[in-house]
Amino acid sequence: MPTVIYKVPILQQNNCKFFAHPLWCTPKGIEIGPQRDKLTVISSWTSAFCLIHFPHSFRDSISNESMALTDDLPASAAHSEVTLELAKKESAEHMHGMKQAYDELGKRPLLVKAYALDDPKAPSPSLSNGIRTKTVHFVRHGQGFHNLMADLAHAQGKEWEQFKDTPENPYLIPEILDAPLTEKGRQQAYVLQAKINGMELGQKPQLVVFSPNCRALQTGVIVFESLVGKVPFVAHEMAREESGIHVCDKRRPVSRQRTEFPQVNFGLLEADDDPLFQDDVRETRQQVADRVYQFFEWLATQDEQIVAVSSHSGWLLTVFNAMLRCDESLRGWFQTGEMRSVQLEFLRRDERV
Repeated sequence: MPTVIYKVPILQQNNCKFFAHPLWCTPKGIEIGPQRDKLTVISSWTSAFCLIHFPHSFRDSISNESMALTDDLPASAAHSEVTLELAKKESAEHMHGMKQAYDELGKRPLLVKAYALDDPKAPSPSLSNGIRTKTVHFVRHGQGFHNLMADLAHAQGKEWEQFKDTPENPYLIPEILDAPLTEKGRQQAYVLQAKINGMELGQKPQLVVFSPNCRALQTGVIVFESLVGKVPFVAHEMAREESGIHVCDKRRPVSRQRTEFPQVNFGLLEADDDPLFQDDVRETRQQVADRVYQFFEWLATQDEQIVAVSSHSGWLLTVFNAMLRCDESLRGWFQTGEMRSVQLEFLRRDERV
């Protein structure tokens, strides 16, 4: 019978190993009804993973419920129920202070409206009538190792207070400084790469902008690989994730990033070492919103009409909930490896109606 192999997280608790998925989280091992004898652990994958053979018939019977496949993601890139459950919690935590940031940015000279690409109210892509418009593909990086560690901790029932330096907080593990992508994260990026490659030439980005953090750089280079050497790849400090306390959000020196990502121009970054990160203080929502505003001030001056931005969940949530004036349907949390494409309309205070 044909089989498919899944890479499955293993957790250890009370000297018992079990599989990190709600249907598998039991010290007895795999507990999925009468089919459990059809699952075979075929090899180890470091100390944290194993590979399991699933007969296709069994895979089909559990894929919707237990693998939590979303959209058209293949199993290797799909979001588990643990991931989706944790995302709801973190999204709510990141909304603190958002209304105040929205009100504050609304008082500033630049106002940016966003429309879904199929929205009939969206302005035509042009520079006519003094209105500058751009199509922007916003991308959240694929799964990083910090996301994986948080998923594993959440699956174990561990709880931690967001943005606090406590032993339970998985985002403080020293080894995940400037966290890179996991294999799932790379697979999520390849899913987006196929979408970009399937676009008509006139629809593809003319400029790709990166957060200078490793996972966003890795994701963008994979997603937009076909555009390397054809359009500018530019890192921008203001497109970074909200910073402080969580070591996964501290970026490595520019000199190191430049060596690993020669496709990207780091000329806009003024400091080699991270100028934003503080070990004991997290940026406030308003501080993140201020950086977002600076980024859009810069973006408004760029000539390119189609732009891609590779960034992070907290930053993107602030973009769509504090900076952009848009429908509620566009304001939701970005999952790892998600791309949200919108038409932007840039207006100055004296142009508003």
